[in-house]
Amino acid sequence: MADLDGTGAGESNTAQAQQPEQVNADAPAISSHSSKTHSSPTGGGGGTWFFVALIALILTMILLGVPLYVLIGSLTMYLLFFGEIFTEFRLLTAVIEQTRGLSDQTVLLAIPFFVIAGAVMTEGDIARRLIAFAESLFGHLPGGLAISTVFACAFFAAISGSSPVTVIAIGSIMYPALLKKGYPEDFSCGLVTSGGSLGILIPPSIPMIVYAIVDPTALRDPVGYSISSIGGGESSVKDLFIAGMLPGLLIGVVLALWAMRIGFKFNVEKLPFSFKRLVKSFINGFWALFLPVLILGGIYSGLFTPTQAAAVAVVYAIAVEFFIHRSLSVRDLPRIFGESAVLMGSLLIIMALALGFNLYLDRAKIPEAAVELILSYELSIITFLLIVNVLLIFVGFFMDILSAILILVPLLAPIAFGLGIHPLHMAIIFIVNLEIGYLTPPIGLNLFVAGTLFKKGLGEVVRSVVPFMLLMLGCLVLVTYVPSISLGLVSLSKGGSFYVTFPDQTPARAEPIDTAAPLIAPQVDEPPAGVKTLEQMMQELEGGTAAPQPEDAAPARVKTLEELMQQLEDTP
Repeated sequence: MADLDGTGAGESNTAQAQQPEQVNADAPAISSHSSKTHSSPTGGGGGTWFFVALIALILTMILLGVPLYVLIGSLTMYLLFFGEIFTEFRLLTAVIEQTRGLSDQTVLLAIPFFVIAGAVMTEGDIARRLIAFAESLFGHLPGGLAISTVFACAFFAAISGSSPVTVIAIGSIMYPALLKKGYPEDFSCGLVTSGGSLGILIPPSIPMIVYAIVDPTALRDPVGYSISSIGGGESSVKDLFIAGMLPGLLIGVVLALWAMRIGFKFNVEKLPFSFKRLVKSFINGFWALFLPVLILGGIYSGLFTPTQAAAVAVVYAIAVEFFIHRSLSVRDLPRIFGESAVLMGSLLIIMALALGFNLYLDRAKIPEAAVELILSYELSIITFLLIVNVLLIFVGFFMDILSAILILVPLLAPIAFGLGIHPLHMAIIFIVNLEIGYLTPPIGLNLFVAGTLFKKGLGEVVRSVVPFMLLMLGCLVLVTYVPSISLGLVSLSKGGSFYVTFPDQTPARAEPIDTAAPLIAPQVDEPPAGVKTLEQMMQELEGGTAAPQPEDAAPARVKTLEELMQQLEDTP
């Protein structure tokens, strides 16, 4: 491991080159083309300061208003071309291969499908029918209309997978209704704005899909957990969806209880309960209510993969809005598809550039240096998670959620994994923090959506969401320090116990991490089992046998024909 305090600056180049190789000998070949390229992030000592400077540079560029794709692309090219690790042009071909690897990620198709489904439902009649059912179910309770708003936001979020879409679809209907019933203006605006943020936590969630793709730990089990190994791809997304259910419900229930308190305080008029009205609203909203059951039920039962479920959601939403609700026509489709294509295209550009940045982090061993830095301070898991929460809340002030996932997950996820924090737990902590980020100025997307929708200034919207942010911060503390909230359902789904705790181990004993980029398949130089190398066959022809290799030895490089012929000529 590269020296972190600068004391190793005088060591030989050979020692510096060899040390990182010992950290992760089993990493894919893409991160071991040449041992000499694996010097410390700064070419000697100072890895700690390089890591800090890298974070500072990213935040500075964000504060200057640099577009995200320019930020990631320019930063990646600078680091790859002018950094200490650049000694071979084959590194650039690895960047190209990583970008091409996006086409192998079938789960990526789920994003445009969910975007299209959400756009169709926003334009159609599904949101109004969900609200009517929620009012008939909760309207007789204190704060019933406000509780109905939270329920409608959660339900619509489970269909669309997008927070801004939820704010638009539910807020445009419920905000005027809340004011008409006598709810305070600030409360009504804050409730709709914060309720819409449930869209990224309640599955299906677009940010969760992106997280599963870019997480270098591949969402697998660290030392100390009994949950089965999760793997990557579609299975990672499925488990991440399961992990998000309880935290999403927790925040929804807390918001609903606050709404009930406001209903008591202001003595807001309640609707009389009517079973007939409930049945009628259920029948009218049946097709809307059935969609999340179809999507999530299909995913969790194994009937659909997340990508297939997203495609089903598009077909289902179009069929319901066209032929049952009759709220859309064929003329609306080109506009809906066009808007969705623009959104997805911009996301793909950012993801492709982010993969090159992730490659640099891997080659420069920055996550491993960060792990060593954290271990050097002997921080407990509890203290580390506190620092992570403060960092992510701060980042939420200046960075949107997809940007934060693409840039920070490759840095923070390996550190958490090295300390023994389960990747699913870390993912939910990350998502909840950035869910709060939707409500923080100056970048909070829901603030701008609500301000435009309700014709309010940014300051007014920020003031209205402050009580809800405090409630969500309380939920964040519970999610952070009670792992069962995130991991319990996943453990149950794999035959384990709901009660999950932090592993009983010191951070220094955590399993070594593999920071190789998740989109690149492992490449090794050794041939498949039972297939002899050219070197072995030629040795047999010479009457000898290949030298046995220890079981724990790293795979040997297969010699070229030219090297073998030269070896035979030099043999006496």
